[in-house]
Amino acid sequence: MNLARFPRRRYTPGFTPLEPLPRLSAALGGPDIWIKRDDLLGLAAGGNKTRKLEFLVADALARGADTLITVGAPQSNHCRLTLAAAAKEGLKCRLIIEERVPGSYAADALGNNLLFDLMGVAALRVVPLGADLAAEMEKDAAEVRAAGGTPYVIVGGGSNPLGALGYAACAAEIMAQSFDQGVAFDRIIVASGSAGTHSGLLAGLVALNAGIPVTGINVRRPRAEQEGNVHRLAVATAELLGTPAPAASDVVCLADWVGPGYSLPTPEMVEAVRMLAAVEGILLDPVYSGKAMAGLIALVRDGAIKAGEKLLFLHTGGSPSLSHCDLSVSATPSYSPVSS
Repeated sequence: MNLARFPRRRYTPGFTPLEPLPRLSAALGGPDIWIKRDDLLGLAAGGNKTRKLEFLVADALARGADTLITVGAPQSNHCRLTLAAAAKEGLKCRLIIEERVPGSYAADALGNNLLFDLMGVAALRVVPLGADLAAEMEKDAAEVRAAGGTPYVIVGGGSNPLGALGYAACAAEIMAQSFDQGVAFDRIIVASGSAGTHSGLLAGLVALNAGIPVTGINVRRPRAEQEGNVHRLAVATAELLGTPAPAASDVVCLADWVGPGYSLPTPEMVEAVRMLAAVEGILLDPVYSGKAMAGLIALVRDGAIKAGEKLLFLHTGGSPSLSHCDLSVSATPSYSPVSS
């Protein structure tokens, strides 16, 4: 797997930490749980989209773009980081917000919405769920071209084969750290949304013949639909890399912790966010990593993940949106802090 063939902007010095979570492991009485801290990636407040943007922005610059255009939900981490990359590169950025839950966008909200304003978004408009997002981004691109500019359109989540290379690179990083730290993982768990992180990670692990299964925890779509999305993008990413394609059987996207819908809180998510904060001092987000951790906790409690396993949780970031989420949902913790 030769990633050096692809132009890349580096927004993070070195690797993100790979750390054990001994207090969480003890609290759950289950496997040996580790965490990959992609919440500490570069750009404003970090998160998984930074890895994708390293390849996408490099392509935009190579094409002479002066304006990045992308789409995301209210409080979108992808929009925040695309805007941050634009600011760092001296580019303009236009955002289209898809209101996936009616009434969920508020221009004066805190969290990522506040950061859109602070980082100087050039234009922001809201479209309803079901809008043709490609067509909406093309409208903005046409406006930029009409004004003499050069737009570069980035799909939602940065989740195309070029963006997914960021997580093929992450797979190589994990394997290098695993060897250096002397820990062999039995499974990786990651939030599965726009599919780029999950697909790129899977394509990279298969290319490296790592033999580590990846369990995706869905945050939006039914299982069959998401598994199809992830597999198609993983195959396309492998084709771009020139490496063997993951099999359909390699793709697992569990949907038991989506709850009432995308970005809508669940008691399990609230417990997961509170638990990791209380026992490890690590902040999750309510939309992606919180629900993924809720899935991990449930799989351990149900015995689907065995006590002897070494388990890696990929933290995809997103904590700025905590300030916009009500975490007072009643969820009686079934854990107690562990003394050290």
